[in-house]
Amino acid sequence: MNDTPGWASPGSSPSDGREPGASGPADRPGGPDRPAQPADQPGTEPTGPGTKWSKEQPPPGQWSAPSAPGQAPPPPPPNAGWGTPPPAGPGGPGGGYGGYGVPGGYGGWGGGWGGPPPAAKPGVIPLRPLGVGEILDGAVSTMRTYWRTVLGISLTVAVFTEILVVLLQGLVLDDLGSEALNDPDATLSELGDAMADTTINSGVIFLISLIGTVLATALLTTVTSRAVLGRSVTIGEAWRDARPQVARLFGLIVLLLLIVAGIVTVGMAPGLIVTAAGGGGAGVALTVLGFLASGIVAVWLMVRFSLASPALMLEKQGIKKAMGRSTKLVRGSWWRVFGIQLLATIIANVVASIIVIPFAFLAAAFSGDGVSGFLEGTGSLGWTFLIVSGIGSVIGSMITFPITAGVTVLLYIDQRIRREALDLELARAAGAQGPGAPGTNPGS
Repeated sequence: MNDTPGWASPGSSPSDGREPGASGPADRPGGPDRPAQPADQPGTEPTGPGTKWSKEQPPPGQWSAPSAPGQAPPPPPPNAGWGTPPPAGPGGPGGGYGGYGVPGGYGGWGGGWGGPPPAAKPGVIPLRPLGVGEILDGAVSTMRTYWRTVLGISLTVAVFTEILVVLLQGLVLDDLGSEALNDPDATLSELGDAMADTTINSGVIFLISLIGTVLATALLTTVTSRAVLGRSVTIGEAWRDARPQVARLFGLIVLLLLIVAGIVTVGMAPGLIVTAAGGGGAGVALTVLGFLASGIVAVWLMVRFSLASPALMLEKQGIKKAMGRSTKLVRGSWWRVFGIQLLATIIANVVASIIVIPFAFLAAAFSGDGVSGFLEGTGSLGWTFLIVSGIGSVIGSMITFPITAGVTVLLYIDQRIRREALDLELARAAGAQGPGAPGTNPGS
């Protein structure tokens, strides 16, 4: 049996169940190996009860060590001794395991169990499987605790992308095709050209915004992963850590967008073909049905690959392996991952809208056509409108970037804790060592 103090059973030796130095059957007086010796012979000890033992022994709970003649015995310990029945609990009639206590009673045999010890929390989250509220709180705590780095990254990326968008809209993309779309007498050819111009404009703006999102996600992933360990990181350190993976992250996001576009196109293709062949209402209905079906498949795949971004950044994986890692982590938890990310997206966009919408109305009020022109869609995108609305977009992005990126990273860490016991590795990385030290119970 283990000889570690506190773990051996009472009354047993550390190894074989006999007290150290106690005589066994082979060396007792009169045994087969040697002749019996008097009990009071020098150099020997009494081996049996003999006359030295009292016929009446104290009750089990009041036993104390023998004392020297003329010396009062020490008082019994405050709590009952070995003979006291342990409190009821799992493992038998005496409670605990082997009748000596309950799980967690490290302070003594039969000690009560006050529940599992708290998990280590070196940073923004406890190192154990997380709840929805803890994931959201961890993302907000990261933004609040390391606000200089988080808001610095978000502000830099948002300002950079918004300046490009405002310049393109004001100098190149302003009002291209808008006149034809607002003209009820426009021909079909003019409407087609206007739609093509609008699509190109939206695509350019979307591409710029995508680049900004990739940069913000890459840098904030590093910041959040360090925040879990309670370690701060500067913008320069975050960039040096994320830079080798930025190109792969951009390729991953573009690949996922192409997959979505391909699925939706394939789903709508039969309906579009029927419509072009003169199917009329049947073709339109088939197109809508195909769009809905392909949209469901696309959402299912996007949730399945939603953890590929942090896997690619934190594990330094390639695109294919990162998608495989995400599939493995999400398997069996699709609805949970979907619900948490949907909730985080709704919260982030609602908070951003509270800021962006007032700026949009303020920009319209200062523009030439006023708020009425903005609501009717007849106003032009003047420089005043673009600049004021751009300021609102920057402030909104400073909120949405940290929340969405932080929730994705923490959800990835939570799934690895649940499946791969990552909490143990994180506790070691955070420097939690030794029983009883702060944060020494990383598991749950």
